[in-house]
Amino acid sequence: MTAPGRLTWTDIRNRIQSRILNRTYAPGDRLPRDEDLALELGCARATVHRAMQDLAQSGLVERKRKGGTHVRAHPVTRATFDIPITRREVEQRGSRYGYQLVSRAIEAPPPSVMARFGIPRSAPMLHVKALHLADNRPYIYEDRWIDTGSAPEILEIDLTTQSANEWLVHNKPYSRVDVRFYAIKAEGEIASQLAIASGEALLIIERTTWIGDRPITTVQSATAPGYQLASQG
Repeated sequence: MTAPGRLTWTDIRNRIQSRILNRTYAPGDRLPRDEDLALELGCARATVHRAMQDLAQSGLVERKRKGGTHVRAHPVTRATFDIPITRREVEQRGSRYGYQLVSRAIEAPPPSVMARFGIPRSAPMLHVKALHLADNRPYIYEDRWIDTGSAPEILEIDLTTQSANEWLVHNKPYSRVDVRFYAIKAEGEIASQLAIASGEALLIIERTTWIGDRPITTVQSATAPGYQLASQG
């Protein structure tokens, strides 16, 4: 178990990544030695080494034996994922966009959501469920949790007229996104909202976005059959 206050390798990675994104470490810069970063951040050298390995695998830094670690002048993108505004995505398809707020509540998140946020203890969050429409047909059903500590302004937004998706993209630009794709068989609320039969296969996009080292929102988007190949969620 990690001792209270002790930084993990993901904490170190996020801090270094933030410094790269805000140009504390500019393209081409040589980063401090792992030993120096460990001393500065109060962790083991092995923890920094693991964080650097992940940054190198993601293409942000380059590590050379006896040559140190440098921020890549031209980062190598291992994977890209743009978060679209669903309204624009629907309109770009030539369809008429519609939106329905299904529910909005302050609730304690379940363990699966806590794990995505990387938090050990539950704290109330804003839980929003919404349905996006294309030509009055279900397009995407989303189940979203928002950390109101990272985005307190969301509590003042009328989510019956503006989707959390659109507000967050406009007002909370992210520095990192974790994405997972998987398939499920539709049932219960998802099947009902998308107006499909139980047991039908659905693509789920699970996305968690971060600002610096703070997670801000995590969402599971279910795309209606027939739209799955075109939609990014």
